[in-house]
Amino acid sequence: MDPQPHHLTIGALVFPRMDQIDLTGPFEVLSRLPNSTFHLIGKTLAPIRDIQGLILTPEITIAAAPQLDVLVVPGGFGQEDLMDDEEVLAFLRTQAASAQYTFSICTGALLLGAAGLLRGIRATTHWSTFHLLEYFGAIPIDSRVVVDGRTVSAAGVTSGIDGALRLAALLRGEAVAQGIQLSIEYAPEPPFSSGSPQTAPPEVLAAAQHRIREISEARLATAKRIATRLGITQ
Repeated sequence: MDPQPHHLTIGALVFPRMDQIDLTGPFEVLSRLPNSTFHLIGKTLAPIRDIQGLILTPEITIAAAPQLDVLVVPGGFGQEDLMDDEEVLAFLRTQAASAQYTFSICTGALLLGAAGLLRGIRATTHWSTFHLLEYFGAIPIDSRVVVDGRTVSAAGVTSGIDGALRLAALLRGEAVAQGIQLSIEYAPEPPFSSGSPQTAPPEVLAAAQHRIREISEARLATAKRIATRLGITQ
C-alpha cells in the first residue's frame, strides 16, 4: 500500500517586509515531502522584498489560490501591516477551515490571531511578541514548537525548521521527516547560548529589545485594538 497516496498542496503567504527565513526554512523541509507541491502566494504577483531586501516572487495570488492541505504563515515586521487587511485575513480563515494543518512561524501567529484563528488554541511565537498571544484568545506555551490539533506554531525565525520537521512527521511519518532532516544535515550546534531571552547576556537582550522597540509598541497597540474587535477581554 502506498504510504502517501494523497498529493499534498502546500502554500505559504508572502508579503513585503516579511522575514524570509520564516518561509525558506520551512520550505527547505516541506518542499521535500513526497508527492507534494509548494506554492508561494501573494496579494499580487509582484515581487516583494523581505525585511533585509531579499526578493521573493509569488507564483499565485490569494484570489486564485487552490484549497491548501497545509497553510504556512510566516512573520516578520511586515506582518503588522496586514493585521487589518481583510483580504488577507479572509484568505487565512477560508484556507484554515479546510486545511489539514495551519502552520505559523514567528509573528505569523499574530496574523492567525487577527483572523480569529487562535481562540482557545495553544500556541507560541517570537519571544518579543509572546505576551501578545492572550490578546487573541490563545493559550501561550513557551516552547519552540507547539502542536494543537490542526494548528502548528513555531517560535522565532529558525524554529520554523523544527516546526516543519514536526509537521513533516505528522503528514508523512517520522521516517520521512528524519530522512529530510538528514538530507539537509540539520544538526545545529550554535556557537553561542544567546538564542533565547532566558540564556542571552542581559546587555545583548537589552540591545535587541531596544532595536525593536518601535515595532513592539505598534504590535501591542494593534493587539489591544483587535482584542476589542474580537470581544476578548484581558
